[in-house]
Amino acid sequence: MTTSFEQLYLEAEADIRNNNYHEAFQKYESILYDEPDFAPAHNSIGWIYKTQFDNYEKAEMHFKAAMRANPLYPHPYFHMASIYVDLERFDELQRHLDKCLNVITIEKSWVHYRFGLMNEIKGNYAAAIKNYQQAILFCMNNDKVKDYQADIDRTKTKMEIAKEMEGAG
Repeated sequence: MTTSFEQLYLEAEADIRNNNYHEAFQKYESILYDEPDFAPAHNSIGWIYKTQFDNYEKAEMHFKAAMRANPLYPHPYFHMASIYVDLERFDELQRHLDKCLNVITIEKSWVHYRFGLMNEIKGNYAAAIKNYQQAILFCMNNDKVKDYQADIDRTKTKMEIAKEMEGAG
């Protein structure tokens, strides 16, 4: 049996799927007024702030509130990682991903993949390849394994190009 705020949350999620962001936003705010620690509403309103308004500060506030309210609810961890990447806050991303390794509801292959992305962006290609290999070791999805292998291949290409450029410089 769902509670009234859970029902309202599901309606708001349907609004999101139908691109009715204004209606969804109002429903999430209504939920948080009555249930200030309802992690899914914080997560979803944070998603709206990030994707519809590019308001990273408010998005971050809501993702952190969701993580505090329910430390096992995985979705805000994913969104916080994307904020840290978007804003190139790699030290915070490192700490965040380290924390994610200890959250039992977060797929560890995803965490290692994110470490790989971070290292690839920073030009640490050998570390990125090791991270992508770790992602493969933790992964149980064949399609994802192929994606991670493609990430390794792309990173190896970048590493070769960087070495060539270094030698030509």
